[in-house]
Amino acid sequence: MTGEGRRGGISAWAELLRLPALFTVPGDVMAGAATVPGRPGPRTLWAISSSLCLYEAGMALNDWADRAEDAAERPHRPLPSGRIRPAAALTAACALTATGLALAARAGRPALAVAAPLAATVWAYDLGLKRTPAGPAAMATARALDLLLGAATASGGIRPALSAAALLGTHTLTVTTVSRHETQGGAPLTALAALAATGALALGLGRGAGHDQVPLAESELSRMGHGALRAALALAYAATAARPYFHAALNPSPPLTQKAVGGGIRATIPLQAALAARAGAPVSALITAALAPLAARFAKKVSVT
Repeated sequence: MTGEGRRGGISAWAELLRLPALFTVPGDVMAGAATVPGRPGPRTLWAISSSLCLYEAGMALNDWADRAEDAAERPHRPLPSGRIRPAAALTAACALTATGLALAARAGRPALAVAAPLAATVWAYDLGLKRTPAGPAAMATARALDLLLGAATASGGIRPALSAAALLGTHTLTVTTVSRHETQGGAPLTALAALAATGALALGLGRGAGHDQVPLAESELSRMGHGALRAALALAYAATAARPYFHAALNPSPPLTQKAVGGGIRATIPLQAALAARAGAPVSALITAALAPLAARFAKKVSVT
């Protein structure tokens, strides 16, 4: 089927919006909420919904901004292949941004105060910063702000979440740096640097937590269980990201570089879960970790890159 009959199909929009990557989003807010006093509530759900909308706005805007480049390097993508009109992608980006900000406002003024610069960072990255040396830092800032959105929603303050935001931002900086040359092939040193950063982050997950949500009267056995959970999640994070980075270091071809980027994106979920466990929120950690197999399953049908 060609022409109008092929435009705007569900599969085309799923590809444009990288729907499997959506599973990497809720954990940002949940990890941020875990680092501050209190428990996640209805406002946290509003913040997660806001985060999902802003993330998808960035996906749609990204392909709109890259439509000329994709026509030469990835003509199968929804816009250059004609399955989705550029105007429709831009309209979706605008609508999703507006919806995301409205949902953040519903979560409270502190949430909106973080969501507004998050949205601005997303647009700045897609429309200009992506092709500059500041691109990876801008993407890292967006992820860090997404985590801070959860903290601001839960308590109105973000200071206790800054450490977790820095760890998540560093991981995102690493993945984005590797992704800059995924269509042409990367460089061994870039993949090796990403591998080293992953190891350092995995070690950092076991140090210096935020406020402790574990009751003081809880048994030592339970505390050991929380420590084991945190260690297991840190190991899962390292394993998910390190193997494809290692392969890309040995052979930085476009296919292996793309697999390294995909592995880094998927590793975001165990990282978020480990951050929640590190903050003493095992329930949030387990809920976040449960998203990983869903992301892997849907990634087999739609690419996350």
